[in-house]
Amino acid sequence: MHRLTTSFILGYHGCSEDVAEQLLAGKPFHISQNDHDWLGSGIYFWQANPHRALSFAREVKRRRKEEWPPAVVGAVIDPGLCLDLASEVGVEAVKAAHTSLIKIYAKGGKPLPQNTGGKDLLQRFLDRAVIETLHDIRNGVDENGLPFEPIDTVLGIFIEGSPIYENSGFYQKTHIQICVRDPKRIKGVFRVRASDIA
Repeated sequence: MHRLTTSFILGYHGCSEDVAEQLLAGKPFHISQNDHDWLGSGIYFWQANPHRALSFAREVKRRRKEEWPPAVVGAVIDPGLCLDLASEVGVEAVKAAHTSLIKIYAKGGKPLPQNTGGKDLLQRFLDRAVIETLHDIRNGVDENGLPFEPIDTVLGIFIEGSPIYENSGFYQKTHIQICVRDPKRIKGVFRVRASDIA
């Protein structure tokens, strides 16, 4: 975890046009708490990627077989204390949380949750459980009896989709997501220009 991000992050949230207008009018974001959320509970944004946010909104619409126009809203995010899964410290913290989760499930005699959903592991039951275990650990105290500071945001890089050409190390849907745990870290919401998602 760190506070090394020196500026705000622009995040993009895919949703319906109706929800986008409500968010722009000041309604709070819905906190996602699905058992398969990749980065745990929170408000999800695609970092610097309004196109991917719109694609996601279209995928949700298609999957749910609903009829609504997809849209994107932008947000200015102050990462605060960030669990950055692109940093060595963040990765080590998650590895330690996984070890704790194994012990918890073994003590309860239950099998660990598993990630499912093909090669992209679209249903991240295990990853969510690990991230939530880390948050639970941080709700406690350190070796000196002092409370840990809660994590404000979680940032992850995900390699997803097909290679963009033969023998490529680059993938069609690679992206950075940020999960905002503390809604106060969202400093503003803005309308995305049509030219930014055209």
